[in-house]
Amino acid sequence: MRPLVSARAARPAADAAPPSTTISVVVPMYNEEENVARLVDEVGDALAQHRHSFELIIVDDGSTDDSAARLEALAASRPWLAPVYLKRNYGQSTALQAGFDAARGHIIVTLDADLQNDPAEIPRLLILLEQNPTST
Repeated sequence: MRPLVSARAARPAADAAPPSTTISVVVPMYNEEENVARLVDEVGDALAQHRHSFELIIVDDGSTDDSAARLEALAASRPWLAPVYLKRNYGQSTALQAGFDAARGHIIVTLDADLQNDPAEIPRLLILLEQNPTST
């Protein structure tokens, strides 16, 4: 599926603390210029206090608004943000697959770019997974 990707930011560096598990948050995005900054901030805030390292992979699915430009600007100052840019709109399933292909995490969490899912719930999910390690 690599030919679908037109450009990609450098891989994010691991957080300063040694990770026990890397978490990948994968978000397909199409024309979400109004939400992308808030999404990035909320995911960063939710996971910054967690002891695991993390990456946020937002897959721009060929947006025709300023979503890609805003995403690129946000990634410049956030080493954990790893955008993926598809050449055109392929749909949510393909965008998710592109994100899964790019993910390095042992745990992958998906969210909607329009913030229908609250990023603040991710740490609670991780706690549940830690309490029940055989479910991962």
